[in-house]
Amino acid sequence: MQTAADRSYDFLAETFDAAKARNAAPVKMWTRGVPVDDSSKEQLLNTARMPFIFKWLAVMPDVHYGKGSTIGSVIPTKGAIIPAAVGVDLGCGMMAVRTSLTASDLPDNLALLRAALEKAVPHGRTVGRDMRDKGSWAELPEATAEAWSALDAGFRRIVEKHPKLEKSNTANHLGTLGTGNHFIEVCLDEADRVWFMLHSGSRGVGNAIGSYFIERAKEEMRRWYLNLPDRDLAYLPEGTEGFDDYVDAVQWAQSFALANREVMMKHAIAAAREAMAIPFEAHLEAVNCHHNYVAREHHFGENVLVTRKGAVCAAEGVMGIIPGSMGAKSFIVRGKGDPESFCSCSHGAGRVMSRAEAKRRFTIEDHAAATSGVECRKDADVIDETPAAYKDIDAVMAAQADLVEIVHTLRQIVCVKG
Repeated sequence: MQTAADRSYDFLAETFDAAKARNAAPVKMWTRGVPVDDSSKEQLLNTARMPFIFKWLAVMPDVHYGKGSTIGSVIPTKGAIIPAAVGVDLGCGMMAVRTSLTASDLPDNLALLRAALEKAVPHGRTVGRDMRDKGSWAELPEATAEAWSALDAGFRRIVEKHPKLEKSNTANHLGTLGTGNHFIEVCLDEADRVWFMLHSGSRGVGNAIGSYFIERAKEEMRRWYLNLPDRDLAYLPEGTEGFDDYVDAVQWAQSFALANREVMMKHAIAAAREAMAIPFEAHLEAVNCHHNYVAREHHFGENVLVTRKGAVCAAEGVMGIIPGSMGAKSFIVRGKGDPESFCSCSHGAGRVMSRAEAKRRFTIEDHAAATSGVECRKDADVIDETPAAYKDIDAVMAAQADLVEIVHTLRQIVCVKG
């Protein structure tokens, strides 16, 4: 007879057996009905072999191979932290707000609304000598300057100890989108109410902080002549100056990421109000959550560090966001507080193939058909983000039914990509 715990997760037999045979921590996977590639399984086992893993790894249904550690994994540790597992987009996450608008309030021509959002929020990236990055601010808007004023002193404290970080993009990236899978969307829920939703993180400064401390950890491993199953699993032991400095910098970057999403949302809503020329209320319901971060938490009677590498906190009653891909559904969810998952859930659908493979496999016509009904880019530069490059979001949600309850189901009608 199955227990509730047996039903809440799915051990892939070969993964669990191999983990035990290789003197690794258990790997608990909420992946029933969802594909998991062999590279991801191997990467999970490498992480599980680290001696400071607390209890087990919890693996979400959007799991796929990543840099440093597997995306969609929850890594609880005691006594050490792995900077590359946290990654370089520190505090990356989602924000969504419900408005008083309904579908009938929207203009017939959604292209004008998309254009207004694209104008209001810097996105994409321009590189090259003597070229200004189009994805940054040339002049800081009032909301950005105000948000940066609350972050400036913390950044100066970090730079005082680590001068190499001084020339990072900071205020000029605050309230900007970036590239890749980052987006701004206008969505409709099950009652045809309008939501604004966006996805971004700590931008250039988070990347600089993450990259800097990843290298610091690797230097420590070389200094101690430690052999690791993967060099990207280099870690900083608790009680060392490097550990303390890293935690301080990461917490600051995660605050930057929260503020980044809040500033973007302000600008997006203001742009929509101007473009539509009708008043409306926003923030009737609002969620702002990380899905790429580290936090100190209490689990199974002990204080531990929990790294969520592409996973969302799903503590009991806590609200979260699980987006699909361009052209797929997204979900506003409420956590059920499942202890076996360290109170976590997936951060999205999860890629089923690499960006390069998606570009090889799909055409512009394929992408246009897959995003029919969504006002969005349909050019060659976004084919790597086409819906078919991602797992089936319905299967992902079914696999984690014990972790979250669905509060709202959203379908996007406008999507801005970097």
